[in-house]
This record gives sequence, C-alpha cells and structure tokens, in this order.
Amino acid sequence: MKHLQLGGGLDVSRLGLGCMGMSAYYEGFGDDAESTRTIHRARDLGITLLDTAEVYGPFRNEELVGRAIAGRRDDYVIATKFGQLSHRGNDVVRELDSSPANIRIAVEGSLRRLGIDHIDLLYQHRVDPSVPIEETVGELAKLNEEGKVLHIGLSEAKAETIRRAHATHPITALQSEYSLWTRDPEDDVLPVLRELGIGLVAYSPLGRGFLTGQITKPSDLPSDDFRSTIPRFSEDNFAKNFRIVDEVKAVARDVGATPAQVAIAWLYAQGDDIVPIPGTTKVSRLEENAVAESLVLTDEQVSRLNAIRPPVGDRYADMSSIDR
Repeated sequence: MKHLQLGGGLDVSRLGLGCMGMSAYYEGFGDDAESTRTIHRARDLGITLLDTAEVYGPFRNEELVGRAIAGRRDDYVIATKFGQLSHRGNDVVRELDSSPANIRIAVEGSLRRLGIDHIDLLYQHRVDPSVPIEETVGELAKLNEEGKVLHIGLSEAKAETIRRAHATHPITALQSEYSLWTRDPEDDVLPVLRELGIGLVAYSPLGRGFLTGQITKPSDLPSDDFRSTIPRFSEDNFAKNFRIVDEVKAVARDVGATPAQVAIAWLYAQGDDIVPIPGTTKVSRLEENAVAESLVLTDEQVSRLNAIRPPVGDRYADMSSIDR
C-alpha cells in the first residue's frame, strides 16, 4: 500500500479504515470478533490509518479499537474525534461542545479507552459556533505541546474556519464527506486545503454504501439503520439517485472492477492529498477496497464520472451541524 503525507508530515496509508460502523448506526454492527479481524487484516494489507470517535457508540468504538490494537499500537495511525458530546460532571449530553474544559475531558477519555498515551490525529468533530475556533485550536495546541496529541484536524469545516484555525496552529487534515455522491468540498474547501498544505480525509467515499450497488431499494435498509433517515435514501429520491450507481457500474464493467473499487479509484484520481476511509465490518470488503489502489481510470472514464449530476436530497436529515 502506498503512503502519503498529510499536512505537518503525518505519514498515512493511501487508504484508511473507517471504524464507526463496527459499533453504531448501520445494520449488522456488533460482531466485535469480525471487526477485530478486519482491523488486524488492515495492517496486513498495509492500511495504517484507523478512524474512530468518542461519539461512536458512544465510547464503544474507541474501546473496540483499543482492544484490537493492544500490543501492536505502533502498527497504526490512530485518529479520533471530540466535540459532539458534552461532558458535564457525571452526565454526558449529545450536543456540540468544543470548550477547552470539555476538550480536556474528551481527550483523557479517548486515551484511556484506546489504551494509548498519545493520539496521532485528533479532529474537532463538528465546529461549535458557541466557541471561537481560535480558542478551540489554542487548547489543542497545548495538548500538542504536552505530547498527548501529535496532529490537529477539523471535520466538516468551511473555508473561512479552516483559515482561522490554521492561523492559530497548523492543521494537518480536514475530514469531510467526499465522493461521487457528495462533491461539496470541491468549490471552496479543496482549494484552501491545497493552498495551506492540508490533507483531505474523505469519509463515506462509497456514499454510505449506495455507490456499491448493493442497496437497490429503500426497503433494503431496516428502520433502525441510520441511512433510513437520510433524505437521499428516501422513497421519493432513491430511484432518482440510482442513476449515479448505473454510471459507476458501467465504468466498473469497462475496467473489470467492482463499483466500490471504481468509486475509490475516482477519489484517488482527484489528487494525491486525498485519503479515502471507507468503513466496513468485514475482512472481505476491506480486501475488495484495497484493490482500488491498483486500479487506474482513463481520463475518459474520470470525465464520465465527473459528469454525473449531484444526487437529490440532503446528505443528513439535519444539516444544522455542518459548518457552511
């Protein structure tokens, strides 16, 4: 597996592993044994970047990752996130909180659950409008000086916020949804990231599974699956959006690959500063995704995929926490 350097010289594999679905939100989570095998297989394949967050579970995903990496911590680059949980005494409330005091509590909890003495890459999970970004990043800079956090990241931040944060302390990476299903970062965010030398970590590069073609109708999702709440998966929008899958499948047939591999290869074609982190709970899917590194799309194929019209519907039922 090839490697690249995100901002600040953080060395990561070209492909990462999103761990969220192992513990929350999607159908089929909870098989910790298979999830652990997947994390171990990732390292066998040269995939070093593991992505988690305190809110996944909450806490359960960090605990799972911590158990999986025990005794092999140096094999991985561990990224986690704070800011969607507010720690108030003995209570934990699900709301945005990037105050310095809350950051301290969150980081100590993440270190404990992960069983590590430092976090390689710590993201602010969502921008907290009640706390100036300079104040939040200033506290993260202190944690960096203390050696508890090696690199600082943001998630779903707009260009202006990224500039202000980077002026306070160098930002290593922005994590945002980016795929053939969601191309929001292209207009304003990606140019700023490239100007400042900040990497982009692309979550949901397979469109939350939509781009794989494995979900053929809304009823394929159980009612308790997070995706059933997303407007793009609604009964009204699903059929309209499936044209995107048809285009990806057509290219996949041309190159003898799976739709998932084509979707990841398309992201690779967008630049060497982009790291997709598809999530999976299964070794077989991880192995399938890893093959995308050897898949080279022609300019004509990339252009065909670039020409796909955006999907119908928002990517979350509530977009209020996205910094726009």
